[in-house]
Amino acid sequence: MAKITKSQLVALQKKLKRDAAIGAKFGITRQAVHQLRKKYGIDSVIEKNPARNKEILSGYNAGKSVAALAKKYGLSISYTYRIISENKGKKAGRGRKR
Repeated sequence: MAKITKSQLVALQKKLKRDAAIGAKFGITRQAVHQLRKKYGIDSVIEKNPARNKEILSGYNAGKSVAALAKKYGLSISYTYRIISENKGKKAGRGRKR
């Protein structure tokens, strides 16, 4: 397994976001990066998405433009629209639609 320290992994996760991108930089698989994150006790960036999505929706409801929200969170405008449309009718504490 690659020699990646915990501090390196945290820094790379902030910069590159995805396990696959980190793995490509070090020539290892996405799964190997995932195992390192678990070993070091580092949460995935994806686990923060529900909170981010809630902030995007509240910003949109407060009158902020989709373009401004997309820029703030580093997302594309179309993906920001998708987040808004998928989360519009959801109540807090409910899971996925079934």
